[in-house]
Amino acid sequence: MAYNIPEHLKGLNQDELTRSRKRFGYNQMDATHKSSWLEMLVDILKEPMLILLFAISIIYILVGDYGEASFMLVAIVLVSAISFYQDNRSKKALEELEKLNEPLSTVIRNGQVLKIPTHEVAIGDLCLTEEGKIINADGKIVHSNDFSVNESSLTGESLSVFKNAESEDNQVYSGTITVSGLAVFEVEKIGKDTRIGKIGESISTIKAEASPLQLQITSFVRTMAIAGIIVFLLVCSFNYYQSRDLLASLLNGLTLAMSILPEEIPVAFTTFMALGSWKLMQQGIIIKRSSIVETLGSTTVICSDKTGTITENTMQLKHLYDYQNDKTYDSNTFNTPTLHNLLSYAMWSSEPIPFDPMEKTLHQVYQQTQTKDLRKAYTLFHEYPLEGKPPMMTHLFENEAKERIIAAKGAPEAILQVSNLNELEKKKVRAIIAELGKQGYRILGVAKSSFQGNDFPKKQQDFNFDFLGLVVFYDPPKAGINAVFQQIYDAGIKVKVITGDNVDTTRSIATQAGIRHTDKSIEGKDIIRYSDSDIEQVAEDHVLFTRMFPEAKLAVVNALKRKGEVVAMLGDGVNDGPALKAAHIGVAMGNKGTEIAKAAASLVLTNDDLSKLITGIAAGRRIYSNIKKAIQYIISIHIPIILTVSLPLFLGWVFPQIFTPVHVIFLELVMGPTCSIVYENEPMEKNTMKAAPRRMSDTFLNWKELAISVVQGIIITIGVLFAYQITVQTGSSEEKTRAMVFTTLIFANILLSLVNRSFYYSIFETLKNKNRLLTGVIIVTLIILFAILFFKPFSTFFAVSSLDISELGIALGIASVSVLWFEIYKLIKRKRT
Repeated sequence: MAYNIPEHLKGLNQDELTRSRKRFGYNQMDATHKSSWLEMLVDILKEPMLILLFAISIIYILVGDYGEASFMLVAIVLVSAISFYQDNRSKKALEELEKLNEPLSTVIRNGQVLKIPTHEVAIGDLCLTEEGKIINADGKIVHSNDFSVNESSLTGESLSVFKNAESEDNQVYSGTITVSGLAVFEVEKIGKDTRIGKIGESISTIKAEASPLQLQITSFVRTMAIAGIIVFLLVCSFNYYQSRDLLASLLNGLTLAMSILPEEIPVAFTTFMALGSWKLMQQGIIIKRSSIVETLGSTTVICSDKTGTITENTMQLKHLYDYQNDKTYDSNTFNTPTLHNLLSYAMWSSEPIPFDPMEKTLHQVYQQTQTKDLRKAYTLFHEYPLEGKPPMMTHLFENEAKERIIAAKGAPEAILQVSNLNELEKKKVRAIIAELGKQGYRILGVAKSSFQGNDFPKKQQDFNFDFLGLVVFYDPPKAGINAVFQQIYDAGIKVKVITGDNVDTTRSIATQAGIRHTDKSIEGKDIIRYSDSDIEQVAEDHVLFTRMFPEAKLAVVNALKRKGEVVAMLGDGVNDGPALKAAHIGVAMGNKGTEIAKAAASLVLTNDDLSKLITGIAAGRRIYSNIKKAIQYIISIHIPIILTVSLPLFLGWVFPQIFTPVHVIFLELVMGPTCSIVYENEPMEKNTMKAAPRRMSDTFLNWKELAISVVQGIIITIGVLFAYQITVQTGSSEEKTRAMVFTTLIFANILLSLVNRSFYYSIFETLKNKNRLLTGVIIVTLIILFAILFFKPFSTFFAVSSLDISELGIALGIASVSVLWFEIYKLIKRKRT
């Protein structure tokens, strides 16, 4: 956008900028602490699993088993490396998101207007702010044009304040919002020295609330950890009672505790959310906090603005209705002299430096059609900003000869209400408005007034206005928007259109865009009069909400939330801020959205493409589904490990300690990457976007899902213990028995990771879905397994003997029966649905 900036405003040059930066630093609060790699490593070493490994290593050293102790130390390095890799990957993804979420500031440097990251604003910089922007430093106004600012974040006063370079108070402050016009200010204070910086803590110190899924997972892991402590104490006591060997009892207890602890789950959750956000960022969807990914998949209602979201926001001037000669003109005849008055007053009622697409168009058409351009001859000296229900705005200009222009424009109903037309004349104009509205046009009324003296009315509605006519814009629906809404409906998501436009225009555009049930509509002024329960009913029943203002938008969003809906609110303007903040998912437009909208939103679509929201919802559903698969896999595979470690001991079988910590930690090293790396990379199942959204109140595993995982785990346990018994029955040694049990469990683990890729589609169907990480993990696991079985140093260390082809076949057969029965369950499930 080109700015009409006075030539004398040059700003800092490079040398001045360097000196300023060296003396005063960067425009940021005390930098939030970022963990170094050493701190990350220390945090990892505090994890319960690592503490258990350290304890087991110490016991092995005490009993003189240095080989086992060395393996435990190697395991500590491996577990730490995997955790470090995961944490670092998540941290880098979140840092990338943080960079993208930083707002840009507009500055003048060396006479050039530049956009820079806000933290680079320096003392002495000339900053430029305009309507809808957040001011990012404290400073003194040096140039302004129709500038007003909302300072409620500092003063609590909600009304905007007009300021200029000559005002008694010509200061602007960081954190305040530009309501209208434009200002250039010289930066005097930055970072923690600003007024808002001294008031309290930076917003970055506010802790983000844990999401429902986070709370559920934390509770589950805590429960399992408590269970692990109780079982540890029981096993230690039982073993010590039998053997009177304290170190051996501790070792057995720690082995079992290690098998119970599901430390993979929180790691998996963090990884899924951070990498999910990072992948969405690469597709032009900026997530402000990673936990919002979880909520995206639960979206049940999308509340969309019309202009710029459903439509192109191009605002072509299609028609002019001149009241004086009662005639409607199309764009080919705008040069007609009789239209000059209407066109010029429409332009004068716009901002001198236009921000809104309609006002930009009016300025362009004025320039193209007027024989004499008077814009430089007149100065805006008084203004009534856009307000009222429905809204209107009035501008007062004056030239050196003290000749005045008083121009107003706004919603046609607002302009008709304040004009001097009688009721019959108003009725005639309303009929024209209705006819144009049905064709999807955006219509504004234009009026003029005259006033002597400077004792202006407090309200613009108190001027005596002459009605001039209508300016008629067409903002066509975006290409391909019908397909987008079809996808939304297919996903079981409802659509509401919430706009400031009138009902006829909104209905026409909504119908063209493929939005359903557009017959019922309601206006903001009616909504605000209803009780909360009535608004809930209206919000549920209606699709079109027209002539909406901030309070009405907020009321609808809150009503939908009370009804249990998960609400995604799309908006780009200052007026959308409260509703964006209140919605579960506030979605701002990246190109045409104001900074207020972006600051209030939790998600930004960088190219203003509504289809990207569908991509985000699909990603949310995929990630949530994959988290569940990962957790169900963890539960299912932990059960046979726990029972294989404990049952031989409690039942007094011939080889009570069939698994030692060495075997358990190897299984943990296989399971960790499988659940958090492999399942995170799992593609979305087909028809995921044809299903209804899940309820936010649902737990990550309901009783049925938990029961399925437990049953899977128990049947695998039966298979593993069956392998134990048939090997013992043939008179095999402890090493051979351990090899059979260990191999059967590894095979079962591999098959389970394949089967649990879907709880609906068959394994043959899911094998078509490419996941190279899964293939890689399976190959590496099998290589290590065969190395343990057939490479003498490894088999000696793991206390196993080699298996022949028939024994490997038996292990694979038992594992297959133990796992693949689930395919029959899935087949029955598919046939039922």
